[in-house]
Amino acid sequence: MPEMPEIDLEKCDRCGLCISVCTCGAIVLIRNIVTITNTDDCGWCTWCEAVCPNEAISCSFEIVFDGGG
Repeated sequence: MPEMPEIDLEKCDRCGLCISVCTCGAIVLIRNIVTITNTDDCGWCTWCEAVCPNEAISCSFEIVFDGGG
């Protein structure tokens, strides 16, 4: 299984932006802690990492697009 995004809880201020952009529902707030769940549903889009204003989310993978050429 590919690695999942990681959340640095020391940097996370629980703003909820990552939750709002996660179209597959893999990021949720449980007991006021942002948590990655439903990892089988994660599409590795990296939107959560991109919107985090505190850089609390890191994805250890890169999305690479083939130019189709």
